[in-house]
Amino acid sequence: MEINLEQSKSEQRRILTRAIREDRKTVFSRFGERPSYSKSEIIIRNFFRLNAYLTMGVTLGIIAVLLVDGVEFFRRVSAWEFFTGTVWSPFGQPKHLGVLPLISGTMMIAIGSSLVAIPLGMGTAIFLTLYAPRSFREIVTPIIEILGGIPTVVYGYFALDVVTPALQKIWPEMGLFNALSASIVVGISTLPMVSSLSAEAIRVVPSSIRNAGYALGMTKFHVVTRIVVPAALSGIVASFILAFSRAVGETMAVTLAAGSSPNMNWNYLESIQTMTAFIVQISLGDTPAGSIEYYTIYAIGLTLFVMTFAFNILALQIVRRFREVYK
Repeated sequence: MEINLEQSKSEQRRILTRAIREDRKTVFSRFGERPSYSKSEIIIRNFFRLNAYLTMGVTLGIIAVLLVDGVEFFRRVSAWEFFTGTVWSPFGQPKHLGVLPLISGTMMIAIGSSLVAIPLGMGTAIFLTLYAPRSFREIVTPIIEILGGIPTVVYGYFALDVVTPALQKIWPEMGLFNALSASIVVGISTLPMVSSLSAEAIRVVPSSIRNAGYALGMTKFHVVTRIVVPAALSGIVASFILAFSRAVGETMAVTLAAGSSPNMNWNYLESIQTMTAFIVQISLGDTPAGSIEYYTIYAIGLTLFVMTFAFNILALQIVRRFREVYK
């Protein structure tokens, strides 16, 4: 007698109960034996193994391309000049190849978008998970998820046509291209990530812990803020870092909304340029292969890869360090 997926749940439960109380060999004919090596099992195993190797191969290929061409760039330009220079002007003469203005613009967008996505996403996750009725949650959750599927180029034009004109009524000196509108639309695009990951972290908190708080006379607000959120903190913080990392790598929305003026003013009302926006700018031009301008793409791409990789590793470490295991 073995479990069949077509059997009813009660029948499956009866078989499992018998396996626990009696000899498992009488219920599961292959109990204690080696895994099946039939042709179908071998095909499936090799198929999944091929997928894993393909994923690793693509990742290693990207790293290899960035390293080879990035090293060629640093053979021509001092790494000290690249990472400490405050002027970015790779075209014309003399060339100034200090990447700090691009890093500054990238961090402005990432921080600004986080100020939009984190509180809204966190509040949405708490409301939908702990306060909203089930019928309302089933309607609103898919709508929020749709925001994450909208192409970022649409967010860029939304910033130009809607967000910037609205902000110009508050700050008339604001230009058409500015960091504030770009931060807002990038924050909206990353909001579903924060909301869904935070909601998932909140759901795994056992209801018994919440009920213990209610038994002590705590209000629902105090149960949420002093029990549920601290218990789910590792997953919530990880969602923040992953959203920040995605904002660092955002491309089209920033390219359209923020402009292409590399500077370190940290003025959200002015045009800036991010690392990804510069890659788009130079990729669309007539940059000759093998020139110093051409190799700047790979130097910036390598820097961006290291930054996002570091943020992802940080998120994993936070999850492992502060994860609560419930039984």
